[in-house]
Amino acid sequence: MKQVLITRKGNAEVLKVREVSDPRPVKGEVLIRVLASGINFADILARQGLYPDSPKIPCVVGYEVAGTIETLGEGVSEFTAGQAVAALTRFGGYSEVVSVPANQVFAKPDSLSFEQAAALPVNYLTAYGLLVAMGALKPEESVLIHNAGGGVGLAALDIASHIGATTYGTASGSKHAFLKERGLDHAIDYRTADWFSVLMDLTKGKGVELIIDPLGGGNWKKSYNALRSTGRLGVFGFSAAAGLGLASKVRLLKELVKIPRFFPLSMMGSNKGVFGLNLGHMWNENAKLRKWTDCILQGVSEGWVRPYVDKAFSFDHAPEAHRYIESRKNIGKVVLVP
Repeated sequence: MKQVLITRKGNAEVLKVREVSDPRPVKGEVLIRVLASGINFADILARQGLYPDSPKIPCVVGYEVAGTIETLGEGVSEFTAGQAVAALTRFGGYSEVVSVPANQVFAKPDSLSFEQAAALPVNYLTAYGLLVAMGALKPEESVLIHNAGGGVGLAALDIASHIGATTYGTASGSKHAFLKERGLDHAIDYRTADWFSVLMDLTKGKGVELIIDPLGGGNWKKSYNALRSTGRLGVFGFSAAAGLGLASKVRLLKELVKIPRFFPLSMMGSNKGVFGLNLGHMWNENAKLRKWTDCILQGVSEGWVRPYVDKAFSFDHAPEAHRYIESRKNIGKVVLVP
């Protein structure tokens, strides 16, 4: 089978296609013929040597796939050979064939393409955890979604709109029309204006109840300050760390210094809270993730979960796919297809 390998730390050109033997499912696993693999920003950081959870380079990354089951491992009875499925993978997703524990696999909804199904696991589970499980967003509340045009951003917009909350989102101006069509109430162009000032003007100085922030560094402080009473800040990434070379290292150090310190007494005094989510650290919470997945799949059947795939790239064009995401051109999900 073919895999996309991170051969060494570096720019997108270090991604190379290699041929290896097909894996075999052990007890409790299923073998999946991959038809689409999701790309996430964590993959970009892993390639740059900045993702602490990544396997040691050289490695094959990828957290999610969609395809068809080829073989069932011993003890697996809930699936059948040939069945269309999607799955969470703890790396290795940039492959033509993967072997995955059956408890990380779910049936692909008939209404979704394989590319759309590969956009479900990471983005929608992350958004569900941030908005529902931990963010406790209510219909009468408001939420600011940073990077609203990204994969998690669009997933969060689907969920927040279904809840009935008022939605604000930061994105470049070229994405605003699309986001408004998807249901975003207020779009903020972070490139041409200070998003904090615009948000406070829109909310008449009150701020919002929930903010989800994958940016990190000094932006976390601004996000915290933009919360109103009973507000919650959910952090789930540090995209400010991305980059190569000396200039990026200097920028990273500056952003690390800007990270705010959140003290329980000060949070109590301001009636605000902060929480973090790392989906890659929830492998021991499979029952919980199953419940979240069931809610998301129900959303697919009811029509309010609408995974959007911007572009699909072949394995041979994996470097182009990574560059496309790094340039912030994508709206929604980018996937690899073998």
